[in-house]
Amino acid sequence: MKNGIIIIYKEKGFTSFDVVAKLRGILKQKKIGHTGTLDPDAVGVLPVCLGSATKLCDMLTDKTKEYIAEFVLGKTTDTQDISGTVLSEKPVCCTEEDVIRVLTEFIGEQEQLPPMYSAIKVNGRRLYELAREGKEVERKARKVTFYEIELLSIKLPLVTIRVSCSKGTYIRTLCHDVGQRLGCGATMTSLERTRSGDFVKEKALTLSQVEKLRDEGVIEEHIMPVDTAFKQYPKFIVAEEMLKKVLNGNVIPLSEIKRQEDATQLEKILTGEPVRIYQEAGEQPIFLAVYEYAAEKNGLKPLKMFLPQEG
Repeated sequence: MKNGIIIIYKEKGFTSFDVVAKLRGILKQKKIGHTGTLDPDAVGVLPVCLGSATKLCDMLTDKTKEYIAEFVLGKTTDTQDISGTVLSEKPVCCTEEDVIRVLTEFIGEQEQLPPMYSAIKVNGRRLYELAREGKEVERKARKVTFYEIELLSIKLPLVTIRVSCSKGTYIRTLCHDVGQRLGCGATMTSLERTRSGDFVKEKALTLSQVEKLRDEGVIEEHIMPVDTAFKQYPKFIVAEEMLKKVLNGNVIPLSEIKRQEDATQLEKILTGEPVRIYQEAGEQPIFLAVYEYAAEKNGLKPLKMFLPQEG
């Protein structure tokens, strides 16, 4: 079984689930999961977790995302993108300066109302299921953060922007809200995710490229180790006598950490920085888990185990 992270460039027309299903066939393994859903019409970076890395899926969705989006002013649809039914069409009377001013107003923490055509559940039902039945229900606005919104091009009524934002952000809703504030409405016409956390478009592979690399016998070279996602954390190699405790998910006494870590790293650990735990194995230690400091136990307790899986 392959264990690690592979960056897929999701192409238009595929759902994120389609990508996982096709990869299961290409790589001949069942244990695969994606991080951060992309709409079928959207394209771009989709980190996919293999084997033991599937435990990372929920952790990777928390990362900052970056997108390139195009929207057209003067039109609204029920899905907030160009695939939906047109609800209104209005003349575009705003100027380029108006657009720049309004985009700037959205930078920072915002309250965003999730669209009806989304996978969020309300009373056990997906919003898009209710929307397809012609129902609209009350939704709670969610806090999102736009770190950067850069205007890339403008040729009214078309506008192209680059957006860096927090998890859970709907870019089509941003486009819709910008249009509302300009008084003419807006609909997203295209969306590309160029970055998800540390995973970038330049390293992404299409499904056909993955298949070709598999046939050439070099696909392993494009699967990043599980610990890639935690490279910013201090690294700790357990002594042989502690290995059994770690494999059983037991606490590592703080005295063990003090023997290996310098004062700077130890301070990070004691203030809540997670730790990468490895087994000694010559030049290439084996990544086992992420631990965190537990003051009540005077040691480190497991946050997530990543024992390599075979089969």
